[in-house]
Amino acid sequence: MADGHPFSRLTPDFILSAIEGRGYVCDGRLLALNSYENRVYQVGLEEDEPLIAKFYRPGRWSREAIAEEHAFAHELLEAEWPVVAPLCNQGGHSLTEFDGFLVALYPRRGGRAPELDREEPLRVMGRCLARLHAIGGLRRFASRETLDPVVQARDAVNYLAEAWVPLDLRPAYLSTTADLLTLMDSRWSTQDSISLRRVHGDCHAGNVLWRDGAPLFVDLDDSLNAPAVQDLWMLLSGSPEEQRAQLAIVLEGYHEFADFDYRELALIEVLRSFRMIRYAAWLGRRWTDPAFPQAFPWFDSQAYWERHVLDLREQLAALSEPFAVALDDR
Repeated sequence: MADGHPFSRLTPDFILSAIEGRGYVCDGRLLALNSYENRVYQVGLEEDEPLIAKFYRPGRWSREAIAEEHAFAHELLEAEWPVVAPLCNQGGHSLTEFDGFLVALYPRRGGRAPELDREEPLRVMGRCLARLHAIGGLRRFASRETLDPVVQARDAVNYLAEAWVPLDLRPAYLSTTADLLTLMDSRWSTQDSISLRRVHGDCHAGNVLWRDGAPLFVDLDDSLNAPAVQDLWMLLSGSPEEQRAQLAIVLEGYHEFADFDYRELALIEVLRSFRMIRYAAWLGRRWTDPAFPQAFPWFDSQAYWERHVLDLREQLAALSEPFAVALDDR
């Protein structure tokens, strides 16, 4: 990495020193894992199983917010919910600091991606998420975010229009996003009476390990206060008809452990719109991290922004349509 970026300091010696500072004896094996927001490594230990070390991006989260994330993971683990929670040191702390970096260690767990095109995995995911939301509903985060997709999307649009959208595409981008934000605001304004709770926040297949016919959830980095549907919609894929069928199966499993507020279905396309806009802004705001131009070289191309505007127009049409699920129990 280029000199000057905080992550450029994460040399092998630095990483191993941070781990050994927690009392572990490393054997020198070090493998960088696929992570961009933070930096995550598999670290070999002498006479023990490797562990996973997460170095948080400086300035991304406050210490209090990360502590809430870790506390939530341990609360879930104590309730026998399938999550990989951070390891605690002898003083009972899961978050430590090493030379300016906040660091967490995790046990290594294996697994494969869930087959979310099959009914049983979808039904099992629904059961697990119902249990998660029952626990998450016991209280709210105090230091972590509360989801507000309209406000956050508007901020991202303003940033992208100023810093990244090519000049010739800016009128189309601003017109499309203005219409999109208006519809998002109309849908989201109905959520005042919808219950918010602690949720996983980034519940897609990449954050689930399938082991012995059951899911094991990882990475609560984006956990926040949000409607339950935030953890459901990212499991869906394919055509609108396929997504409706998948969601019906997820909710069948969900209802075995908890009720679901069907008014939240109106928020799915709001959340999808927000994720599309936020993802582009995330790439732009991380562009000074040398890992990003290397991994996403297409981001600053004319072709990307032309495609992005077209995708937003398609999403505008989707947001104009209701999202219905054919279930008898509503």
